[in-house]
Amino acid sequence: MKLISYSLLAAGMLITAGCSREPKRVNEVVAIPAAAIPSAPGDSVWDRAPEHAAKLLLQDLVEPRLMEPSTTEVRVRAVRTPSQIAFRLDWNDATLDEMAKPGMFVDGCAIQLPKANNGQAPDPQMGQQGQTVEITFWRADWQAAVNGRAPTKIQDFYPNATIDHYPSEAKSLEPGSAKQKEMERLYSPARALGNLRSGPRESAVEEMIAEGPGTLSRAAASNNSKGNGTRTKTGWQVVISRAAPQGLAPRQRSQIAFAVWEGSHKEVGARKMRTGWIPLLLEESPK
Repeated sequence: MKLISYSLLAAGMLITAGCSREPKRVNEVVAIPAAAIPSAPGDSVWDRAPEHAAKLLLQDLVEPRLMEPSTTEVRVRAVRTPSQIAFRLDWNDATLDEMAKPGMFVDGCAIQLPKANNGQAPDPQMGQQGQTVEITFWRADWQAAVNGRAPTKIQDFYPNATIDHYPSEAKSLEPGSAKQKEMERLYSPARALGNLRSGPRESAVEEMIAEGPGTLSRAAASNNSKGNGTRTKTGWQVVISRAAPQGLAPRQRSQIAFAVWEGSHKEVGARKMRTGWIPLLLEESPK
């Protein structure tokens, strides 16, 4: 009976070990083939993808610099189809920062790839002149807006603030009329100037390009990037998908870099934790 009990115990331990098996660790980012790009961080396809633990560095090369380290690493998995590629970023962050306020910033992350895959990677610090990098940037406040959080009001920042009225709400303006809409536009200067960071959002990510520090701008052409982030017990889990890198075939390598912002650490803009270039391999589909 004891032998049977020990055998059952050993079998149970093996089953438990199999269920809690650590992901395969790799020293580069490996994008495995999949039937479709998963949008949810919890999709089972991510369980098949090997994980790369990317060590994060201070961005202390250009102003404004980050001089005190925060997030130490971001764990990355990747999957691909012939036309799309997606990355799941996991990192630890004990504080939820999803609303930007005066003097307070939000959590975020980004992926960066060379626009051209010609074997000559540009500088990892936002590229260099004549060698563009493509960046997809995710923010926690944008995710909250996409998830249905109501637009912030001045009372969210200053609870005791009072408002007499807004010009667009004048009684002389018929609700919904062209005059009222024009007044709304006139007194919403950010939207009037085409600032897509103002007002309701339909996406939790933004596509940008750069040719070196200080040159960051919105991408003129979209690579159809998408983003979806959720909180975990220890921090964030974010999926960022975009078009597959141009000129890159299976079994070929490119480069990719990552950045993480911790809002409670007052990280914003250039103040961030980041990586250098990390090899990116597109794994071939099984025959």
